[in-house]
Amino acid sequence: MKKKSKKKTKSNSKQEDLAVIRLRGSIDLNSSVKDTLKSINLYKKNSCVVITSNPDSVGKLKRVKDYVTWGEIDKDTYDMLVEKRGEEYKRRLADSKEKINYNKFIEIKNKKYKKYFRLHPPIGGFRKKGIKVSYKKGGATGYRGKEINSLIKKMI
Repeated sequence: MKKKSKKKTKSNSKQEDLAVIRLRGSIDLNSSVKDTLKSINLYKKNSCVVITSNPDSVGKLKRVKDYVTWGEIDKDTYDMLVEKRGEEYKRRLADSKEKINYNKFIEIKNKKYKKYFRLHPPIGGFRKKGIKVSYKKGGATGYRGKEINSLIKKMI
């Protein structure tokens, strides 16, 4: 009788934050890709969200890898992003009967900001091959690691 081998998973004691930027529009999108982008809160081109790295979010990013770029964001870039492009959340926090609480904001330094950031197109453009080719092959989409910080600084 064969023993089943158990897969060892890496446990990250420190979860990293991932910055995700949508690069392509919504024309001719598959419905599963469209729903995944909606669940990540990326509705328009050149919008950015910051999510925590866990297996669920990494799976979502792999599904939409041809439409977004992502990588690990550092603290300085995140602070600059909130300071310059953060929009204050001004809508109500609950419904009129206080039964439903809306969780459409993040709280930073006792201020409520929207969960997404609207960015400008990057100064100097994307890489040579454009937004339809992966980052590894000279394009802009897909995983880019720490290089996401320089892209965000170009887009602020």
